[in-house]
Amino acid sequence: MTDQQAEAGAGTGGDTQRRLRVFLVDDHAMFRAGVRAELGAHVDVIGEASTVAEALSRIAATEPDVVLLDVHMPDGGGRAVLEALRRTHPQVRFLALSVSDAAEDVIGLIRAGARGYVTKTISPDDLAAAIRRVADGDAVFSPRLAGFVLDAFAARPDTPVADPELDQLTNREREVLRLLARGYAYKEIAKELFISIKTVETHVSNVLRKLQMSNRYELSRWAADRRLV
Repeated sequence: MTDQQAEAGAGTGGDTQRRLRVFLVDDHAMFRAGVRAELGAHVDVIGEASTVAEALSRIAATEPDVVLLDVHMPDGGGRAVLEALRRTHPQVRFLALSVSDAAEDVIGLIRAGARGYVTKTISPDDLAAAIRRVADGDAVFSPRLAGFVLDAFAARPDTPVADPELDQLTNREREVLRLLARGYAYKEIAKELFISIKTVETHVSNVLRKLQMSNRYELSRWAADRRLV
């Protein structure tokens, strides 16, 4: 092999092995720490933020390849970050990483400019692969969501998802409602959302009051009718 061939081969290998620069936006410190640890062998996590304001300033400063974006946060969530940055930083790709797989969340984030949407049940290896694909310009969805997204956009591309009753609920109350409707116990919901059991009970009480229902079984039927489960 000539020196020129060796240099060409080394250059190709370097491009193939380039580590992506990833920024993590999520309001749960324990979850961020877990993602950082799991992805450390695959990408460089160059920063993180727990609020929309932090995300806007730090993403603008670091200009990562891909941002992993939580959908629901107390001060606006992923959509607010996307809408603020997608025009000023078009080179940055956004991949939603959420506990929610609800229609309004998926459609809302994709319409706002996310290149993909995966749920937090994804394995570390699959998440690393999804990040790489998004960085390369592909669209990536969790398997169960891919067909749904295509159907939703084909059937009603310009129709917003709106529900006056659902709009009464906060983002966190919606998350609790979906898990409750899927049969999760309070302890399991608390673990999934990184909150206390007492907080889960408070959210359930608020949902029951707002929707004027008396038990979780009524809530489950209500959620199933709206395809939230």
